[in-house]
Amino acid sequence: MSKTKRILLYTGKGGVGKTSAAAASAIRCAELGYHTLVLSTDAAHSLADSLDTALGPEPVEVLPNLWGQEVDVYYSLEKHWAKLQQYMAAVFSWQGVGDLLAEEIAAIPGMEEGAGLLWIDQHYQEDQYDVIIVDCAPTAETLRLLSLPETGRWWFDRLFPIGKRTTLMLGPLARPFLNDMPIPDRETFDAVETLFDQLGRLYQLLTTPGLSSMRLVMNPEKMVIKEAQRTYTYLNLYGYVTDVVICNKVFPENTDGYFTGWHEAQVRYLKMIEEGFTPLPILKVPYFDQEVVGLDALRRMAQALFGDGDPTAIYYQGQAYTIEESEAGYLLKIPLPFAARQDVSLLRNGDELTVQVGNWRRNLILPRAMRGLKTGSAKFIDQVLNIYFELQHQEADHE
Repeated sequence: MSKTKRILLYTGKGGVGKTSAAAASAIRCAELGYHTLVLSTDAAHSLADSLDTALGPEPVEVLPNLWGQEVDVYYSLEKHWAKLQQYMAAVFSWQGVGDLLAEEIAAIPGMEEGAGLLWIDQHYQEDQYDVIIVDCAPTAETLRLLSLPETGRWWFDRLFPIGKRTTLMLGPLARPFLNDMPIPDRETFDAVETLFDQLGRLYQLLTTPGLSSMRLVMNPEKMVIKEAQRTYTYLNLYGYVTDVVICNKVFPENTDGYFTGWHEAQVRYLKMIEEGFTPLPILKVPYFDQEVVGLDALRRMAQALFGDGDPTAIYYQGQAYTIEESEAGYLLKIPLPFAARQDVSLLRNGDELTVQVGNWRRNLILPRAMRGLKTGSAKFIDQVLNIYFELQHQEADHE
């Protein structure tokens, strides 16, 4: 059994402070005695700048119990994806696409981020760290790539439709009948099988409750909040568990003068964050009087975030809502203990859904697949609000 107790992934829009939050959490974990690795899979690396120390593509010791790593995207692609990408590029070239362009379009959506995230699986298997903290910016494509059902089979059926054994047996004989289309060799098959085995293990790691948690970092700004809501929607859709929201750069209550307007706007946006992410705990970090760079500044941020607490704690268990397929379309399920059906009202505006129960209000962003559906019936079943989304021709049966 692995010694790894927790895998914590910090994500958010560029500039909101997710790297600082990840680094601060890592320092706090290390000083609590955990063997801690903090690694950056974001292509725009800033972890070394945040820690104010040099890092490389392999773990580097920063402090006692703390190691840092900035993943080299090109090295990771070569290590994990090279054979598959070479084969796909050869197919595109065979179809008449120029070699350089073929190399570019042979990349599977989410490939670069996925290659970086595979380091999580490697470190977990090597069993050297108690806590793995990831500074990442997972895109919808990466999440979709990791969470495809039976990922390996899905890709194999499309890349090699006649199967591995038949392809290897008939490959040389079939080439003349296929107009010399490139045929994958055994090495390519083996490399692709290994790759998708790793992706499958990684998805299992990142969706294991109690082991892995996503943590959303944002600022109290409207555009940042909306993007974080969309990310949160897809995290829920793909089965990833988010246990806390971090709101960074919050102005103090006694702000006056030039920043009074900013403070007043933040008060409104903090309310929006509560409506969008309840029941998740919301940790607030003040707007510090200096840049959060270096170990002392990161310790100060960790104190603001966790106090004397432990960053590896599970702040929220379960998912705030789930989305399932139904006969007519999709079903959105929101736990609402102690609420009554007559107290609930729904308001739909495009891809935004507002659920109000008395004075409590919740704002959700719907995924792309549900935007064209109409809101159907809403039912309470075992203290869970079930909201049905149906094709336009379906008749809603409101209760």
